[in-house]
Amino acid sequence: MYKIAAFYRFLRLDDIPALRREIRDAGSALTGLCGTILLAPEGVNGTIAAAPDALDQMIAYLDERFGIRENGVKYSTSEEKPFNRFKVRPKREIITMRRDDADPTRRVGEYVSPSEWNALIDDPDVVVLDTRNDYETRVGVFEGAIDPKIGVFTEFADYVEANLDPQRHRKIAMYCTGGIRCEKASAYMLARGFERVFHLQGGILRYLEEVPEDESRWRGDCFVFDKRVAVGPALREAEWSMCFGCREPLCAEDRQRDDYEEGVSCLHCVDRLTPEHAASLRMRHRQMADR
Repeated sequence: MYKIAAFYRFLRLDDIPALRREIRDAGSALTGLCGTILLAPEGVNGTIAAAPDALDQMIAYLDERFGIRENGVKYSTSEEKPFNRFKVRPKREIITMRRDDADPTRRVGEYVSPSEWNALIDDPDVVVLDTRNDYETRVGVFEGAIDPKIGVFTEFADYVEANLDPQRHRKIAMYCTGGIRCEKASAYMLARGFERVFHLQGGILRYLEEVPEDESRWRGDCFVFDKRVAVGPALREAEWSMCFGCREPLCAEDRQRDDYEEGVSCLHCVDRLTPEHAASLRMRHRQMADR
């Protein structure tokens, strides 16, 4: 059984190359650690996994070094190894938005706990906004939420500028997988003049973990960025898979369609798959099956 931890913390960091070496050394000393940690001048962000004791040691080290427990670490489990190896990657931003006024180290929106979230989104004056990408929202959303249908998070600001007005939309409630995108989006929206900006503390993962299923306003499952593909209530692994050809999430019905070919293509990519690429994918799939 693997224990999985998702975490982030916005804080000013210097000498990223030295920090990268330090974290890689700490992780290499622990057997079976896998996943990715991102480092940037604005902070740290990661999802890692290991046997429970090894993971707890790494989280304790990261908390002592960066205070990651301040935002809350989200835990779940997997029966299979969820990542291939352990990586520490330097980046310009730990969550890419490319907006200088989106600075969570200076100001963010108002945190809303999972226990308070239902009451907030029931307020008719509140605009509920999903900040995730379109392939994630296909797996599940909060009832009544606006799906901006963005392909990447960098498009979120364009959506806001084109569709929302600080003078008319005075209360915005946002959510994302673990909280990091909302935190950055809230900093951006406050800088753009929006009056009240709320975001779900701990994201969908914490909501699914803490809110009883019979009280949940979540519809569907939650896409996660590892081999489980998606989780449901109480963070139980859901029945989703991923197309090898295009990396889109697939439900059971998607896999029953005539245009689905395991290891090759699905409804999302079959029309743009060249014969040469399809043949290459089929060969790879046969080789993997023979192992």
